[in-house]
Amino acid sequence: MSFQQGLSGLNAASRSLEVIGNNVANANTVGFKGAEILFADVFANSLTGAGAPQIGIGVKVAEVRQQFTQGNITASNNPLDVAINGGGFFRLSDNGTISYSRNGQFQLDQFGFIVNANGSKLTGFRADANGVLATGATADLSIDTTALPPKVSTAVKSIVNLDSREPNLVSASFGLGNPKSYTRATAVQVFDTLGNPHIVQSYYLKTAATTWDMFASTDGVQIGTGPVGTLTFGTDGKLASGSPMTLPIDVTTGATTPFNVNFDLAGTTQFGNEFGITTLNQDGYTSGQLSAFSAAADGTIVGRYTNGKSATLGQIVLASFVNPNGLQSLGNNAWAETSTSGSPLVGTPKSSGLGVLQSSATEGSNVDLTSELVAMITAQRYYQANAQTIKTEDQVLQTLVNLR
Repeated sequence: MSFQQGLSGLNAASRSLEVIGNNVANANTVGFKGAEILFADVFANSLTGAGAPQIGIGVKVAEVRQQFTQGNITASNNPLDVAINGGGFFRLSDNGTISYSRNGQFQLDQFGFIVNANGSKLTGFRADANGVLATGATADLSIDTTALPPKVSTAVKSIVNLDSREPNLVSASFGLGNPKSYTRATAVQVFDTLGNPHIVQSYYLKTAATTWDMFASTDGVQIGTGPVGTLTFGTDGKLASGSPMTLPIDVTTGATTPFNVNFDLAGTTQFGNEFGITTLNQDGYTSGQLSAFSAAADGTIVGRYTNGKSATLGQIVLASFVNPNGLQSLGNNAWAETSTSGSPLVGTPKSSGLGVLQSSATEGSNVDLTSELVAMITAQRYYQANAQTIKTEDQVLQTLVNLR
């Protein structure tokens, strides 16, 4: 009997060393989760089910369990490297076959899809041309590297303070080239339908105690022959009427002409202070090339363009399992769903207990080399001890054989 017990101990020690060796070998593998081996004792069943004290017949491996604890996060230079800080797995697709991984080392393939080293595609929610996410179903994520088309300017928001202490002027004397014919001026850049920039200047000319005429020009050419609008203020210095106004922008670039820009001056004041600009912006932009992109903490992939704009390109999703230890290891840092693991619960990062993402970073192996090396010494001694029980049993049998 001792031979069988010792042999089972040797097998168990050997399996333990295999697990430890695999952990040590993958100590630098991104996204690797270390495993531990669980043992159980073995007893022979009694035919009667009755009760005399039994001596066990050895040990067996009950389970090799992976430890899904957090690994250290390390910065990288690849914007497509993504680390999960917390729970969840990346959801990957290989021609429709779904797998799950903690290894966030991704790159773009020749078709613009986000893939890992094995060619499996990262899945998530795609975004349309307006940056709206299609959250109804997951799909293979790709990065659209085409140029961002221009957006024609349709609105200008301008908030200024016009100094009530300025002297009155006569509108009829206004001239673009005569700074003395107007009180103050501002300039804003707008864009036509082809993305060409144009400078729209607005000129403010005080005509009465609470009245200001506004003239405008496009690229140095006056819009109309007179004021484009008149601003009237109350005795409290707040704008009472005259906003918004529509400015027709004539261009000669081959773009749509004229195109109208809504000039909104709500919030403009006439206080007894120096002239000042609080807000002056517009909603158009020229075309731009994709210059960089990164993943936000909630998985949103944001692209940045050479025109200074940004756009949502998609969103990474994560999957969690009720029993992650029930996942089947596939190798290549990937796992597959099983009946034991339960169905995947797919959601966006930062929701439903899922972790957050960190761009330009990777999650390292969670293997503690110090602990593994100590466990290796213990497993070695365990192997030697079981070998000694076999040796001792052999000596006992030899003694019996030599009896006369």
